[in-house]
Amino acid sequence: MVLLGPPGTGKTHLAVGIGIKAAKAGHRVLFDSATGWVARLQEAHSRGKLAQELVKLRRYSLLVVDEVGYIPFDQDAANLFFQLVSRRYEHASMILTSTCPSPAGATSSGT
Repeated sequence: MVLLGPPGTGKTHLAVGIGIKAAKAGHRVLFDSATGWVARLQEAHSRGKLAQELVKLRRYSLLVVDEVGYIPFDQDAANLFFQLVSRRYEHASMILTSTCPSPAGATSSGT
């Protein structure tokens, strides 16, 4: 699931709410910002444990990735993030939130 919208419209709040509901239903859930996920993967990569970290993360039913695109990734970070997404594809769920600019004439309240 990808939640896109201008700042302050409740994307993170909704993603957290879905994550809490999933956890209460017995699913394993992890939440972090996109930069937090990349830092975790970079640290695992530097220890030579990236493959094991990706396997470990695939055991979670849901990963919530907040603020994708808030800070641009360099090529290495983008590659690590791609590996996370591609390893989960068709195996486990992800929710990504990202800020996008408001359409011309729209206000931050979404009207």
